[in-house]
Amino acid sequence: MMTAERQRRTHDAEVARRAAGRTYADWFALLDEWGAAGRPFREIADWLEAEHEISSWWAQKLIVEYEQARGLRQPGVRPGGTFTVGTSKTVRVPVERLYDAVLRPEDRARWLPGVVLHHRTSRPRRSARFDWADDGTRVSFTFEAEGGAKSRLAVEHERLPDPETAERVKAFWRARLTALKTVLELGDN
Repeated sequence: MMTAERQRRTHDAEVARRAAGRTYADWFALLDEWGAAGRPFREIADWLEAEHEISSWWAQKLIVEYEQARGLRQPGVRPGGTFTVGTSKTVRVPVERLYDAVLRPEDRARWLPGVVLHHRTSRPRRSARFDWADDGTRVSFTFEAEGGAKSRLAVEHERLPDPETAERVKAFWRARLTALKTVLELGDN
């Protein structure tokens, strides 16, 4: 019987093969042969895009997967040494209601009490970006309608200083999105 992690890896390898023409194992062997380990991110991306004609998105994805597989990058770490974590939740409300629950400070306080977010930018019912108080980290929300009465919210918290903080922040966001789901679905608004 296949474990969930092995199923995910098998699925991811097949997605990579269909989208970028090779499995991760094939890409990793090619990157090893080329000498990617230790080269700057931009150099690797330029090589993948020019020599193998893949999109910049797939180049980035392949580099991150490669560096993690080779022990060159910890999961969640970004160039510059900061960490990013994310989680998501599906909620049985229209995307407009979910968007309002994040963007309106009075609604946000019901599921995210005591947190100060400074609005940076947003695209109605699609995305919103905030600075987290004054610590230099950023929070991004992405909204996706899943039918008229159901929607999905993904949150990404970036510029975290270390893996311990990243784990703590990820647990925080899981709990807060569960609180949001409860508030919205039980009509506590």
